[in-house]
Amino acid sequence: MTLATEPESKRLQVFILAGQSNMVGHANYITIPRLFADERPEVAALARLAFKEGMTVTRKTVDDQIATKIARDKINNDIRSKTIKGDEAISLARTKIAALQAEYDAKTKAIKSTFAISDRVYISSIADNSHKSGPLTVGYGGNSDKIGPELGFGMSLAEKLDGPILIIKTSWGGKSLNYNFRPPSAGPYKLNEKELAADNAAKIKEDAGLNYRMMTERVNEVLGNLKDHHPAYNASAGFDMAGFVWFQGFNDQFSAEFRDNYKDNMITFVKDIRREYKTPDMPFVIGVLGTGVTAEEVGKNAVSLGQRAAAKAAEFNGNVTAVESYKVYDLSAMEVYKKGWQNHFAEWCAVGSERPYHYLGSGKFFVRFGDALATAMVELMDGNIPSGTE
Repeated sequence: MTLATEPESKRLQVFILAGQSNMVGHANYITIPRLFADERPEVAALARLAFKEGMTVTRKTVDDQIATKIARDKINNDIRSKTIKGDEAISLARTKIAALQAEYDAKTKAIKSTFAISDRVYISSIADNSHKSGPLTVGYGGNSDKIGPELGFGMSLAEKLDGPILIIKTSWGGKSLNYNFRPPSAGPYKLNEKELAADNAAKIKEDAGLNYRMMTERVNEVLGNLKDHHPAYNASAGFDMAGFVWFQGFNDQFSAEFRDNYKDNMITFVKDIRREYKTPDMPFVIGVLGTGVTAEEVGKNAVSLGQRAAAKAAEFNGNVTAVESYKVYDLSAMEVYKKGWQNHFAEWCAVGSERPYHYLGSGKFFVRFGDALATAMVELMDGNIPSGTE
């Protein structure tokens, strides 16, 4: 007679996601259902990453929810602008607002109930002022209504890898690599003339690399309490620092020093991260800044070129790669934006929720890009088994 034994626990795979506002994520959830209607089968198929099996959200459902929002907001604006006057009329208007709000909340709840919630992928996220931890689903972007690339990335990884997965996301908008995320080995930050003359020059110098330090502090905090962040973590099985995704670059465009140093800073950043987590060949994926939209415009951007060049550095020997974000830019959302989103507001709300530098706040873009990042990550992992860190 033999005693039954529990199946062997798999090592927890830990992935770090970091960067600035486009890693934070500013795509409203109502833009994600556009995946269902995309004419390209390979794009429409990615709806499976965001929605529960068998669930579909139609454009009619989306338009109906948006129409309710617009009707509510119009009455609010009419009250504020005093288009509606008189106590009785204002009271009736507020009653209508309350009814529309209740209707909107019910429709929102119904739509949100269709989104997938992972039972294998958990996330601990800092996205500007939104700090959350739990199973991966919609709402780990800039607020509980938004997503960044983490959703498509994590859900895609779950299809490609066995075992438990933990994402640690640290992201803050408006931050540069040369200053805010400056890696330790890049050396002291040199103040420019304006900074040297400032009353807070000492503080400016002191805060160089602050977001790099905040990032590593948060990652180390989570690593020190893994069971609190993933219920399937088994200390005896351990964990792997499985990979790092970097999506940043916008704020380095506006200074010659920042632009020109991007390649070297990026190479140093990768080395310092690997040294920090004692994983010398940690797979590292760089999301290339693609807010120029077209291949030609992105190819003129010194930061994008620096990101590509860093990924191809001979010293990385194929364990760092770059993923082009412009290739999945939501061009159909851009068409609506260009024809005047303010004058086509209902149509716009269904496709975008932000400015072009935030990839139009397109949920379709962020799910597609997250999937592309995950595909690249697994390709690196297949050739580079990450060493364990305990």
